[in-house]
Amino acid sequence: MLKFLIDVNLPYHLSIWNSDNFIHQKNINDEWFDEQIWVYAKENNLTIITKDVDFSNKIMLNNPPPKVIHIRFGNMKMKDFHENISKVWDSVLEMNAAHKLVNVFKDRIEGIE
Repeated sequence: MLKFLIDVNLPYHLSIWNSDNFIHQKNINDEWFDEQIWVYAKENNLTIITKDVDFSNKIMLNNPPPKVIHIRFGNMKMKDFHENISKVWDSVLEMNAAHKLVNVFKDRIEGIE
């Protein structure tokens, strides 16, 4: 069952996101603006996974759905990104269940209700 929408600014091929729970924006419409992504995620009760601060700002003023997982690693090589996100992904999912916004940093994870 679809649960997560991966924003176009994140890697298309990532093993931890390779299941029926995830859809990448490229598979829907990679030219959508943020508002179109938001509406699609809201209508389908999805969590947006993104590096875009605009979604974090928007969820702070709204109630879910959608929820937002904001990955705030900064720029890094794909291998490093995969290693970092893989280490914390289970914790991110746990926080996502109870928070409308999960900020994922290199050194910590923060959940905001």
